Amino acid sequence: MLTLLLILLPVIAAVITLFSGERLAKTVALIGGLTTLGLAVMTWLQFDPAAGTQFGFKYAWVSSGGISFAAGLDGISLVLVLLTTFLTPLIVLSAFKHDYKKPASFYALILFMEAALIGVFTATDAFLFYLFFEAALIPVYFLAAIWGGENRIKVTFKFFIYTIFGSLFMMVALVYLYYQTPGTHTSEITAFYQLQLSPQTQGFIFWAFFIAFAIKMPLFPFHTWQPDTYTESPTAATMLLSGIMLKMGVYGLIRFLLPIVPQGMESWGMMAMILSVIGIIYGSIIAIQQSDMKRLIAYSSFAHVGLMAAGVFSYSVNGLQGALIQMLAHGINVIGLFFIIDIIYSRTKTRFLDQLGGISQSTPHLSIYFMILLLGSVALPLTNGFVGEFLLLSSVFHYDGWLGAIAGLTIILGSVYMLRLFQKSMFGPRSKWVEGFQDLTASESAVLLPLVIMVFWIGIYPNTFLKLTEPAVSQLLQLVNN
Repeated sequence: MLTLLLILLPVIAAVITLFSGERLAKTVALIGGLTTLGLAVMTWLQFDPAAGTQFGFKYAWVSSGGISFAAGLDGISLVLVLLTTFLTPLIVLSAFKHDYKKPASFYALILFMEAALIGVFTATDAFLFYLFFEAALIPVYFLAAIWGGENRIKVTFKFFIYTIFGSLFMMVALVYLYYQTPGTHTSEITAFYQLQLSPQTQGFIFWAFFIAFAIKMPLFPFHTWQPDTYTESPTAATMLLSGIMLKMGVYGLIRFLLPIVPQGMESWGMMAMILSVIGIIYGSIIAIQQSDMKRLIAYSSFAHVGLMAAGVFSYSVNGLQGALIQMLAHGINVIGLFFIIDIIYSRTKTRFLDQLGGISQSTPHLSIYFMILLLGSVALPLTNGFVGEFLLLSSVFHYDGWLGAIAGLTIILGSVYMLRLFQKSMFGPRSKWVEGFQDLTASESAVLLPLVIMVFWIGIYPNTFLKLTEPAVSQLLQLVNN
């Protein structure tokens, strides 16, 4: 029942927010987000990593067809639920300094998005997973389309078409798998794991899932919607997209692709790995060339997700553990970096590096937070990014030495574009755009401080989360290898 409460609580909070009025909306939304976080932490404290799926529920949805409203938590799911519930109240709080039109609708959409994301990470029925997978698209679409930049309609339409197109492939695959289950058929994900599919069929199913999840993450060459959408969306929507929503694609690879079509992985995994590595290098090189800070972080995120996917396609314990811990680290770092860019933009009205400089002269607190999050992003030892990146690069190298060496260039390239970002915005002569630039407010520090704490927590004591996911990862790989 705890899983059901985790899904329903943000929905209830969203409805209350919607009818709370403009003055109270953000406060109600923050309380709702914090309450859900509290419930997630309570669930974590009661969770036994070795006990498999827990806190589940199952209600008949289409009983004659074996389709259920069913969800539960294993270690893989719980880590991503914790990430979602941790970041959502921070995203709400980060929006406090903006006066959005129709604030009740704005904050309610964020909470509806949280509910859909939790549903994706906990669903144990394939069609319920698909329902939440599509439902997560709706709030972020409206957030970007209503509160986005000048080109928001064109950009959000492209984003919508891309993601719907990919989801159609997944729906075809799910329907096919459903009809392969014995008897009256069932859509339980674990039933799909037991199917004995021919190598050719597994190849088709592999590509159907891969395209759907590759668009969502995104992976090269399905990424063209991402930079424009991240740039044009309001910062809260960009945070949701980059910090949490892209994790749905990586989660889908782990939950569906590996255990359902292992022979498809053997046949096509190398090609998927190559595309992932291309994305790492391509995204990093484009990030180095960017002047718009928000666009730079968008391409950085694209490069990071390529490394996560490469780890998954190595189908090893290190690869999956690295992908999971890196999803946590990336979500924390990218949320913080986008928020800092939003702070800079709100004070200077520009995001372009050639118009900035000298900000650190009057902002010691902002400079420290910025540097810590940046070092986490470039995987400095004792920060959150190091653990996942080490495991991921190790797994790719063991899969293929040449690909591992190429993927390893992310260490150098990531340092180049991130340190360039910091140097050009924070150091050098003081630009006219930053005259009167003031340091962090109390609410801004309240967003950044928890993120920085997590940078060091994950970096210094990663076993908090690695031990949480290890039994579920090992069980999943046993299914792959059988």
